[in-house]
Amino acid sequence: MTNSWVNWAGDQRCAPSTLATPHSTDEVRELLGSAETHGQPVRVVGTGHSFTDAVLTDGILLNLTKLNRILDVDRTTGSVRLEAGITLRAASDALHEHGLAFPNLGDIDAQTVAGATATATHGTGVQWQNLSAALDSIELMLADGSRVELNAQTDPDGWRAARVSIGALGVVTAATLRMVPSFVLEGIERPVQVDDVLADLDSLIDDNEHFEFYMFAHSPVAMTKRNNRVALPEQPRGKAMDWFADILVSNYLLDAMCKLTSRQPRLVPLMHRAAAYAGSYRRQVDRSYRVFASPRLIRFTEMEYAIAREHSIDAIREIKELAKKFDTPLPIEVRWVAPDDAFLSPAGGRETCYIAVHQYRGMHFEPYFRACEAVFNRYNGRPHWGKRHFQTADTLRDRYPDWDRFAQVRRRFDPKGRFTNAYLDRVLGPVG
Repeated sequence: MTNSWVNWAGDQRCAPSTLATPHSTDEVRELLGSAETHGQPVRVVGTGHSFTDAVLTDGILLNLTKLNRILDVDRTTGSVRLEAGITLRAASDALHEHGLAFPNLGDIDAQTVAGATATATHGTGVQWQNLSAALDSIELMLADGSRVELNAQTDPDGWRAARVSIGALGVVTAATLRMVPSFVLEGIERPVQVDDVLADLDSLIDDNEHFEFYMFAHSPVAMTKRNNRVALPEQPRGKAMDWFADILVSNYLLDAMCKLTSRQPRLVPLMHRAAAYAGSYRRQVDRSYRVFASPRLIRFTEMEYAIAREHSIDAIREIKELAKKFDTPLPIEVRWVAPDDAFLSPAGGRETCYIAVHQYRGMHFEPYFRACEAVFNRYNGRPHWGKRHFQTADTLRDRYPDWDRFAQVRRRFDPKGRFTNAYLDRVLGPVG
C-alpha cells in the first residue's frame, strides 16, 4: 500500500516509500540504518505547517511528533531540554507549570520546536530574535546513527549552521532552550489608517515590545497589534468570547468571504474594505503564549520575505499597491525582528522587516507571488525558509555572507546527501 503525506495547507504532498513515526531515538537510528542499507533519502516532518516542498521525498519520511517529551527543566537558569517533536503550544502549556515561557512566539504555535527553529520561524519585536535564537544546544543524529551535541563551545560553525538548517544536516532529536520567567501580555488590537501607521512607524516599532499590523490592498485601514508586558494577573477571556473573536470572526466569517470572492473576484475590493472596517478595538490580558498565537483554520498558502528594516516603508507601500492588481482576498502582514548570527537566518546581521503575502486555497498564487518576489529582490530580500518562494542557490548565495560556511558544515555532516531532496538541491545546491 502506498504511503501518502500532505501538509497543513493541502498543497504539498508526496508518497514516501516509508512514512514512519518513531517513538524513540533508537527507532530513529534503526530507520536511518535502513535508509543507508537501501540507499534511500530521508526527510523529517513535524506538523506540516511549511508551505514549501521542503520535506517531500519518495524515500523515508520521519514524523517526529511522538518525540514530544520535556526531558529536563531547570527553573533557576531557565534551561529546558525538550524532544524535537513537541509543539510550541504543548511546550508552552507544560512549561507554564514550571513558571517558564518562550521569550517570543509567532501568531501560530502548532509547529514543532524542531520545525519552527529549522526554518527560522519568528514573532515580532525589534528586541527579539527568531525562535532559533532561544536554542542553547542541539542533539543531531547523523546518517550513520551517531549523535552529536552542537553548541557554541563544541562546534561553533556547526552550531551556527544547525540552528537554521532546513533539515539539511541530519535529524534533530532534542534541544536545550533558554526560557524566561512566565509573563503576562497586554495585547491591544486597533484599526489605524495605513498612512498614519507609516508616518509613525519607528515610534510604533521602538516603543512597543511587539508590534505588527496587517492590511488589505484595497483598504486605507490597517489592523495594528501591540503586545507589551504588564504587571497584572492573567485575565483569560470566557470560552464564548474566545469562540466569537478567534473562531467565528477571524476564521469562519473570513473563510466565507474568501470563498465568495474566489468565485466572484470583482468583489475583492469591497470585501477588503468591509474586512478592514470590521476590525475594532480589542484588548486581551493573558499568559504570553495565549496572546501571541491564535487559531488558524483558514487554509491558504503564503510567501514571506525578510528585508532590512530601513526599507520597511518603501517596500510596504510597493507591495500594497502591487496587491491591488491581483485577486487575493487575504491580507498583507508586517512584522519586525532583531538580527542574529545563524548562517541561514533571513534576519542574519541586520534589523529586519518581514512582509508576508497570502493566497486563499485553490486560487492561483504564482503570478501574485512572483510579482511580489520581484519587489523583495530589489531590497535584497531573503525568503522565509518555510514559505513559498522561487529562489535558487545561485540567486540566494550572495544574500547570505556565511553561505559557504554553511555549505562546508553540510558537507561535513551529510557528505552522501542522505538528507537532501529536490527542494534543498534547488535552494542550497547539491551537497557535493
